[in-house]
Amino acid sequence: MDEQQLSAAQLAEAGLDDWRQILGRLKARFRTGDPATGFALANAIGQAAAAANHYPDLTLTGADVVVTVSSPDGPGITRRDADLAGEISRLAARLGATPDAGGLTQLELGLDTAAGTRLGPYYAALLGGEVTDGEPVDRSGQVPTVWWQDPSEDNDGPALPAQPFEQRWHFDVWVGHDEGERRLSAVLNAGGRLVSDAAAPAYWVVEDADGNRSCICTPTGR
Repeated sequence: MDEQQLSAAQLAEAGLDDWRQILGRLKARFRTGDPATGFALANAIGQAAAAANHYPDLTLTGADVVVTVSSPDGPGITRRDADLAGEISRLAARLGATPDAGGLTQLELGLDTAAGTRLGPYYAALLGGEVTDGEPVDRSGQVPTVWWQDPSEDNDGPALPAQPFEQRWHFDVWVGHDEGERRLSAVLNAGGRLVSDAAAPAYWVVEDADGNRSCICTPTGR
């Protein structure tokens, strides 16, 4: 039962206000304000993870601890993930760390190519990772994930205006379900342009002043 994937409704009922679903994983950021509190929180999380035999990924900086909870068997969030996330939130509150879900982000790099299988080993070697399901993956989390968008396959998304040049690489920037419109507004205020919102809130297509396109993606509507 603990390994059964939770539906969106079950996740909403779990009370994980500090957490967001990002690319099939639970992710949170806790503002610690100083390194000592960050190390104390990381140590407490480690003890809780050992007790649960379920280990999250941690990124510790001078002022933040970013935590990602996922199951090793693939995408999808389980009751076990949710239980550990809830315990981590309790530990953070006890230490005075403040949750900040607004800036949670995960970057994917998409390459337009029909030769992903052939190119996979090259990019895995370049990025210091390995090929998993045909795509280069860095298990250490140091570089973004890379995926292939085959231009010869049917695109289920909305038709986009033509570009005056060929762009093969694009960013997919994943944010929480409630962050998409804020991120879009920030991009537009910084000089970006909206290309299409036809698939929103699943994703918005934006471009920079030179016409290079990216997507702001959320888990909603997928």
